[in-house]
Amino acid sequence: MSTPPAVRPSVLFVCVKNGGKSRMAAALMEHRAGDAVEVHSAGTRPGDAINALSVQVIAEVGADMSGGTPTAIDPELLARVDRVVALGEEAVVEPVSGMHGTIETWVTDEPSLRGIDGEERMRLVRDDIDRRVESLIAELLPVDV
Repeated sequence: MSTPPAVRPSVLFVCVKNGGKSRMAAALMEHRAGDAVEVHSAGTRPGDAINALSVQVIAEVGADMSGGTPTAIDPELLARVDRVVALGEEAVVEPVSGMHGTIETWVTDEPSLRGIDGEERMRLVRDDIDRRVESLIAELLPVDV
């Protein structure tokens, strides 16, 4: 029987601009897991601002992503986190030397491809990410039976 890790698991969510999807995922993870998971977000090519519509729809479910500004990936953080989640195929994260965590890509729903825009689009994106975050929490924080 393996011993549970002594430290809490850590996750870095990454999208291209770090203004929407990765921030949404981080806010949802913090909202759902609390302090049980160390949560970070970053962008491969950070934009200038957080997406206001993303902030709005995240607030609708009781989470908060209103603080902060888009940031680039910190190679030291990338090397030490347990899991890196790239949101969307356009966000490519290259492993760094000494990295011990894994990188996975979530190909998230893109309602605009179906002609859905605005708040409705953003809520669908939020709900898709939220389902994935809940699955990741279950994986990172297994319940002892």
